[in-house]
Amino acid sequence: MPAFGERPAIARLVVDNDFGGDPDGLFQLAHQLLCPATRTTLIVGTHLQPGSPFDPSSRQARNAADKAKDLLALLGMQTPVIAGGETALASLQDRTSSPATSAIVHEALREDTGEPLIYAAGAGLTEIARAWRADPRIGKRLKLIWIGGNEHAGLGPVLPGPPEVEYNLTIDPLAAQVIFNESDIEIWQVPRNAYRQMLVDIAEIRALASNGPLGAYLHGELEALLGKLDTMPPAIAATLPRTETYVLGDSPLVTLTALQTPFQPDAASSDYVTMPTPRLGPSGEYRANPGGRPMRIYTRIDAGLTFRSMFARIRAQDGRSRSASGA
Repeated sequence: MPAFGERPAIARLVVDNDFGGDPDGLFQLAHQLLCPATRTTLIVGTHLQPGSPFDPSSRQARNAADKAKDLLALLGMQTPVIAGGETALASLQDRTSSPATSAIVHEALREDTGEPLIYAAGAGLTEIARAWRADPRIGKRLKLIWIGGNEHAGLGPVLPGPPEVEYNLTIDPLAAQVIFNESDIEIWQVPRNAYRQMLVDIAEIRALASNGPLGAYLHGELEALLGKLDTMPPAIAATLPRTETYVLGDSPLVTLTALQTPFQPDAASSDYVTMPTPRLGPSGEYRANPGGRPMRIYTRIDAGLTFRSMFARIRAQDGRSRSASGA
């Protein structure tokens, strides 16, 4: 038990993301690490789609882990980082492990802490699916918050234009089916229509660049991504008009974990519905499952709170860096 005056963390976290892809994962990780209300005990770098324009290499997960290590070094922090596997599940029966599997299982089955475990996933679900397959006991020992999945009928606007399978789901649709259809893991889902609300003006991010090393690093990662968009093939570029905003879609992982109410802790400023976990089809379609375990589906995320917190903490961290360097 904590000594008098010590307040426990809301939760300990495994943060799982494709840090080598969309830089929203790096913004989320930096913000999460700067929030002492949660304790990040393991970071897992994960793969993208094969040949992804974000990283077309065969070492996407290792590159993602390297990005996380770079950020930790910049912050002067030490948290275990491991790369997951480089490929999606080969089938629904795939029981192969990755380098991250045993670390995830170990974290879930720890008996030396009373802090609940949240698995915060901002990309595909390969690694949590492999871990659950390896040891299903973890299902009752953690909660999954997932940024991903198609819109649910009647729970908000659908994507403009022709139907498209949501990006994070396409990274490993079989893993998502394992988690939804076979596992007993409690899911808090932030589907596409909810995470698309996490809009920031690019000018706000550019303003951070002159504040210090963390702001400059994150701004640089975003500018590198925007530069890649400018070199896309014409057919793809034609579908990507210039706008003044960017979606930091992984940031709800911070909102729903660290930015909770102090009494009866919960993410009270965001909206969700509770429903039985549906079965997930091969294209991400939801099939009613009245007997399914309860899950949360978030319909609105408090973007204002999230980004006020993020920018304030980045500025404070850069202020500490300037003070330490005597600048």
